Amino acid sequence: MPAVTTATTKNGAPAETDPSREIGLLLQRLMFAQRPRFMDVIREYDLIAPHWIALQTLDEPKPMGELAKALSCDNSNVTWITDRLEERGLLTRSAAPHDRRVRLLVLTKKGRALREEISERLAEPPPEVAELSQDDQRVLRDILRRAVERIDAGE
Repeated sequence: MPAVTTATTKNGAPAETDPSREIGLLLQRLMFAQRPRFMDVIREYDLIAPHWIALQTLDEPKPMGELAKALSCDNSNVTWITDRLEERGLLTRSAAPHDRRVRLLVLTKKGRALREEISERLAEPPPEVAELSQDDQRVLRDILRRAVERIDAGE
């Protein structure tokens, strides 16, 4: 990904830019820089990204259609993904209490344990964040926490 460029005035001073746009670009750079580490960790557990997203998404039992929405794919892809996870004992399919035709995806104890283990590994801060001062880390954490709370409030 190209470097984030900052607009400048004629005298070379930083120009006033939309901070939300710059934040978006900076978050993208930080996330993309972590992709190799993320992929290495989940590969150690013989998973691919859609498997990991499925494990993260299944806090509560969900119909396959909801998982398809979370993965931005069609139901046939979800079937393949969930078949692999079920073969490994990480999730089960069960009938929904309100409609036995609906199959719910449910994480098993083994699936929850694996999700927790991987989450712990991925929670290790990237060096770019770990090298910030403790005060800067707290400020960044608090701002990100407020942003995530807005996401959670919309659910």
